[in-house]
Amino acid sequence: MIFSEVAKILDAEVLCCAEKLDREVFNACSSDMMSDVLAYAREYCLLLTGLLNQQVIRTAEMMDIECVCFVRDKRPDQSILDLAQEKGIIVMRTPRLMFEASGMLYSEGLRGKGYADG
Repeated sequence: MIFSEVAKILDAEVLCCAEKLDREVFNACSSDMMSDVLAYAREYCLLLTGLLNQQVIRTAEMMDIECVCFVRDKRPDQSILDLAQEKGIIVMRTPRLMFEASGMLYSEGLRGKGYADG
């Protein structure tokens, strides 16, 4: 799956780094706790979160996460978008709840940790 397909599945608005939507994504992580992301996320994945601060982008950078999708229709402020642009991280927002977004992506074949080949 590529990130443009993720955006379509989730009815997501792309807010940053749209030029990277043709990159492939193999797994995802859903969490509002960045400590869990640090413990369980795999590199080059998609992060679904409702946490709305710069630490999300900094955590994504540290874990080589290529895309952050804010759920529950949350809109990141310009400082978050500026940091994501600087770090080359795709940012999206979706009206979907985290549970719903996770299930939609799972049903389309996107898996979590340990399922990168799935």
